[in-house]
Amino acid sequence: MNFLRIVQLFLGIIFGLVIIAGGTAATAYYFLSQLAETPQKPIFPEERPKQPEPKADSSPAKTEQKQEENKPSPEKEEELEPGAYKARVTWPDGLSLRDNPSKSANRIGGVAYNRELIILKKSKDGIWQKVRVPGSNQVGWVKAGNVEKVN
Repeated sequence: MNFLRIVQLFLGIIFGLVIIAGGTAATAYYFLSQLAETPQKPIFPEERPKQPEPKADSSPAKTEQKQEENKPSPEKEEELEPGAYKARVTWPDGLSLRDNPSKSANRIGGVAYNRELIILKKSKDGIWQKVRVPGSNQVGWVKAGNVEKVN
């Protein structure tokens, strides 16, 4: 009889340890799988869809006039400063636009992946580039090496 009680004791201990280990493994898998998800990409102000303008008058003459205003004209091409060139963002998550060439500088905006920039100059140490976002007067600094020159 003693032998059966000892076997029951060992089987109970082993069964209990298996249950505890299985529960711990399941809990760890749950929490680690939550950490493995890629967070959502931030949406920069330039990427937000523009709100449609309220339609006050939709007469054909005004519609044609608005269409002509919205058409890009070849002479409206932005002129570049001497030494400046156009580039495209190659960093997949986009770039932070900063007010000074430093990691600790204030973030004043962002530039999305594959967005065009105008490179104005490089910092003295070559780590930062001063840029201007086309179509706006937004000027700031981005980390060098995250853009490629376009023709």
